[in-house]
Amino acid sequence: MPSPFHEVRFPLALSYGSRGGPERRTEIVTLGSGDEERNSLWRHSRRRYNAGPALRSAEDVAMLIAFFEERRGPLYGFRWRDTFDHSSAAPGRAVAPTDQRLGTGDGTTRAFPLAKTYGAAFAPYARPITKPVAGSVTVAVGGVALAASAFALDPATGLVTLTAAPASGAVVTAGFTFDVPVRFATDRIEIDHQALRAGLVADIPILEIRR
Repeated sequence: MPSPFHEVRFPLALSYGSRGGPERRTEIVTLGSGDEERNSLWRHSRRRYNAGPALRSAEDVAMLIAFFEERRGPLYGFRWRDTFDHSSAAPGRAVAPTDQRLGTGDGTTRAFPLAKTYGAAFAPYARPITKPVAGSVTVAVGGVALAASAFALDPATGLVTLTAAPASGAVVTAGFTFDVPVRFATDRIEIDHQALRAGLVADIPILEIRR
């Protein structure tokens, strides 16, 4: 059974100035010879953020408390906009339906999950995109953009379903913007009341949800 999730984005005004990024879990064993053996324990990376540094005013703190209480702390997940990594396109470029490869047609398959690939030459990593922004997704088959009526998107899972199955060998691509599914990584928020009209929240840990 999936964990409870609210399809709402953490307020952008409270996320600008936050810190965070991807995390990996790697097991490193040093042999008697001094050589190393390295093994990746996680198939997918997991992102961690800290929104504490972004808060600047009493109004910010009040907005945070309201959002935290409505989520019941870490109980309900929510969307997070990573300001440095939320688009299928390269930095500085507009989203296009040929940005990311989703798969290759076989004449039967119509459903393709969204993904974003990092790297190319050595060991490219395909990251599943499960929280696309509704209305931002465009799709192409064989380099030809499809009309919006030619596919359906589930914005809660990132699954794209085409009206007609692509021909065998036809490359399916997509362009999109997306959020990260996250939850609060704490049951407690501690506010330092430094001034009458301002408060300081040192840490607001936020953790990506992987399903």
